[in-house]
Amino acid sequence: MLSTSLLAPLSLIVAASVWGLVWYPYRLLEQVGISGSVSSLLTYFIGLPLLLVLAARTRLAEPGERGLLLALALSAGWANLAYVLAVIHGEVMRVLLLFYLAPLWTVLFARVLLKEKAGRTAYMVIGLSLGGAYVMLSGGGGLPLPTNAAEWLGLSAGVGFALSNVLTRRIRSAPIALRSLWVFAGVVAWSMLHAIHEGASPNIVLTLDGQAWLLVAGIALLLLLATFTVQYGLAHTPANRAIVILLSELVVAALASRLLAGEAMDLREWIGGAMIVAATLFSGRLEPPAEKSHV
Repeated sequence: MLSTSLLAPLSLIVAASVWGLVWYPYRLLEQVGISGSVSSLLTYFIGLPLLLVLAARTRLAEPGERGLLLALALSAGWANLAYVLAVIHGEVMRVLLLFYLAPLWTVLFARVLLKEKAGRTAYMVIGLSLGGAYVMLSGGGGLPLPTNAAEWLGLSAGVGFALSNVLTRRIRSAPIALRSLWVFAGVVAWSMLHAIHEGASPNIVLTLDGQAWLLVAGIALLLLLATFTVQYGLAHTPANRAIVILLSELVVAALASRLLAGEAMDLREWIGGAMIVAATLFSGRLEPPAEKSHV
């Protein structure tokens, strides 16, 4: 069996790969008239029964964890919904690069909630990853700043993701099924509120054909896979290292956007992507020696 030192980063890479691809089926649903909020509501709602069964077989949350689980539900729920809305309506790579400014927020949240101090290596890794983001975006207007609603959603999703990343480390004693249940419930709650705000009718569900339902079910299975793997990975990986490993999503999304959406990458974008991969490789040095010896 794989040791935790190998399984944890592998789990994060699996989750990142799912999120680097899942934007495409969401776009397909948007094309048949199912908005991002409605499709998010459906895909996450389908996963709730399974998570309820799994969570019922685990221990209940401790009183001191309940507030943290609620914060996890709100932050992760918004991160997931905002991500979906952003990649549906914005340019995939620009949205993702704004999302992955998350290392900046992770350093802040980890310092406040986990008392983790980012050393020189951590700042070097973050600088390299953000440098890669800058290189990839430099041809489209310079600094990676939001220019429309989709990009602001991408940025806010990164903030929510960074907070949920750190909160998962804070409450890692809670079973994965329990944490995943709260995450899915958070997405359902945010999606329902957004669907009501945009005036979506419940009757829209009746317009879905068999192919659309298969697509919804397929997304739901992928989301369950991504949620379980990311929860496991985050619970066994320092927050500042995890955020850099998850940057591999950018590489997956870059290839997917080229093959599935015809978004070609030029040399500058490939160089930026290579910098982000390099940051991922250097992330192994973020753990202090004492922590490595216990893995």
